[in-house]
Parts: sequence; C-alpha cells; structure tokens
Amino acid sequence: MNITDVGHMTEDDLADGGGEDKMELAARRLKEDKKSGKVPEGAVDNADDPYQIANYYTQAFLNDAKALGLKVAFEYPDSMPHATQCIDIMQEMITKLLANGHAYQTDTGVVYFSVESFPDYGKLSGNTLGNLRGGAGGRIDAQTAADKRHPGDFLLWKPDEKHLMKWDSPWGKGYPGWHIECSCMARTLLGADVIDIHTGGEDLTFPHHECEIAQSRGATGQDSFAKFWMHARFSLVDGQKMSKSKGSFFTARDVFEGKVTGRNVHPAVLRYELMRSHYRSNLNFTTASLSDAASAVKKFTDFANAAKQACHDQPAEIDLTHPMLQAFTESLSEDLNISGALGELFAWSNDCKDEPATIWAACKQVDRVLGLLDLKDQSTSDFDATAACTQLDEARANKDYATADTLRKQIIEAGYDVLTTKQGTQAVKKLA
Repeated sequence: MNITDVGHMTEDDLADGGGEDKMELAARRLKEDKKSGKVPEGAVDNADDPYQIANYYTQAFLNDAKALGLKVAFEYPDSMPHATQCIDIMQEMITKLLANGHAYQTDTGVVYFSVESFPDYGKLSGNTLGNLRGGAGGRIDAQTAADKRHPGDFLLWKPDEKHLMKWDSPWGKGYPGWHIECSCMARTLLGADVIDIHTGGEDLTFPHHECEIAQSRGATGQDSFAKFWMHARFSLVDGQKMSKSKGSFFTARDVFEGKVTGRNVHPAVLRYELMRSHYRSNLNFTTASLSDAASAVKKFTDFANAAKQACHDQPAEIDLTHPMLQAFTESLSEDLNISGALGELFAWSNDCKDEPATIWAACKQVDRVLGLLDLKDQSTSDFDATAACTQLDEARANKDYATADTLRKQIIEAGYDVLTTKQGTQAVKKLA
C-alpha cells in the first residue's frame, strides 16, 4: 500500500487526471476544520504546508487502520511509502519509457505515455483505443488536447512552477502524474518486475490500472505486471452510494464513536461487517447489518474465550486437517469465499464436540484470517460501570428499587448489558 500525497487530481476518472490537486482541496478543508475546532490543537501548524496536510490525514488513516487490525498499518512506513519520497524512482522510469519509445515530450515540456506504443492497452478493462476520447465533458483544455498524439495518452510528468508541490527534473520543475508512482513503488518495494497480486477498487480498473500495466511493462519489457487482479466492488450505505451531500459518507472513526448508529461500535464489529461480503459483491452497510455483525462477533469471541479459559490458554497441537479448518480453508481457496468459510465456522461452533484445547487452537487458527480476538475497544467514557453495579446491588439490598431501576437504566444507556449473577450485578460492554 502507498500514500498518494502528490499528483492525485479530483477528476481521476480521466487517464490524465483533471480538475484540482487533492492536496490543495485538502488544504482548504483543513483550514475550515481548524476554524470550527474539528482539528485537534497542534495537529497541523501550517495548513498551507502540503507535507503537514499529508501527515495529518496519514496519521488519521493509520490510527483507524490499526484499530481495525490492518497488518500493513503496523508496518508503516517500511511497507507503506509516500509518493513524495519516491520522486527519483519515478523519474528513472519516465527516462526509461522515453528511451524505449513508450513516452514523448511535447513542445510545452509535458511528458506523456503513448498508448499507441502499447497494443495491450485497455485489455484489462475491455476498452479499446478507438473508444477512448480525450476531453470528456470539456474537462481537458484545448492546449492539452492539441499536445497529445492520441486522446488516450496519459500524463507522466508536468512542468509547473506554480504547482503546490514540485521537483526539479530533466523536463522542468514540476510534478508526476499519479499513475507512475504505483508502478515504481510496487516494483521497488516488492523487488520484482512482475508481482503476484494487485488489488484495488472497481473504479481503478480504468484508467489507473490500465496505465500501471502499460508503463510497468513498457519499462521492464515483461509480458505482465501482475499475475492476478482483484477488484473490490463499492460499499453502499442503505443501498445507495456513499455521499457527503446526503450525509451518508462515514469514516471508521465515525462508526467507532457512535456518530453513525447513535452508539459506540467495537472495531471487531466493523471489521467483520466489512469482510463478510465477497469482494466482488457490493457491501450494503446498514444499522441492521451492523447489529447482525455484532451478534456474530460476540458469538465467535464468547465461544473462543470460553474454550481459552477452560483449557487455561493451553491450545492443542492441530493443523489444517482438522475438519472445520479444512472446510474453512477450502472455501477461502475458492476466490476468497468468505461467506462459505464463515458458514463452516459457525456450523462447527453450533454443534462442537471437540475438547476445549482443540476448540481454542482452531479458533486461534481461524482468527489469523478474521483478526477479531485481539482488537481493542476505541470508545472512551468516564462512566464507571463497576461502581454503578455495586451501587445497584446496594440499592436492592436496601430495597430501594427505584434507585436500583435508575442505576440499571444508566448502565444500559452507557452501552452495557446488565447481568444478574450469583456474584452480583455485572455489566458487559455491548459491541455495538
């Protein structure tokens, strides 16, 4: 994964990119948020500094990603470089593409990739050169259109002294196109001209991934750039595309802090909700689906932790020949059929006759995929549930049932289930 902190334009559905640099847009948004108090004091000293802007949003992403247990977030920055740290590598690839006849420089100094030099351009997405038109909707200016040899040619480097972020180059001081960074960083960090798996959202198939393939193969001479391409479908909210104008665009932090459902949500619940649909199917995020996810997570974690306690955290020695693990793995091997895998897990847990040590061992193996057991609650509260339970028991003992009922209601409103046990009242934090 990489952090795109330069060259990413607002109209990135165009191969060239168009509109405004997203860093400039972020600067304006950040200034507004600082005025309204949404940005913590000292988080950003200078909202006109693009590096501070990028760092602010990077840290926000990393915090949420770590809360969700994304392994790559814990490998930052080694496995998650910033594009601005790799400008020299991009310039090297551009130089090679020019030398190989896959790129050209215009009279205005702009360097473009020549799609006509790469016959396979469009093969991934099903586009053809004949169907590609530049300036869709009038969004590309006449000078840019005139400079290109083909409407589908895409930007590699643009000289621009006035741009927010710029670097010296053989083609003038300017900035790279946003496609080139991915080819360069993937090749450099993974140490291979051909990588195994390339993922991304469905909207990146064209133009971004087509451009990556063209420039990578144009530079390396290889027959492919990635052996497998896996494109995830869009996430929906109540059946509709996420939209800021409709108030249905949420961050992970919004969900954690209860700004979406009106109650705090444990990261394990959101992680489960996001993973349980097949990547090639739309995920429809709703309050009801989040509640279902919470039930599933509680069922799995309670089952696993009960076995852990019963065997004193001494798991048995097992491997993938265990019937449930074998079925779970076989489902995942079918194009990441996570629904099938979860079905195998819960069918086993519903009628499990294994010893606790075996159950705990199997759950630990499954959790290497699910990643639910070790996630921590992100909610913060001054409410002391333990003290409230003690006060409730004291009120009952004194037959002050009105106070007991009030305390019980307070505990529930604070996000807890209230349990009456032989040891007294206990409060268990709800997952969602």
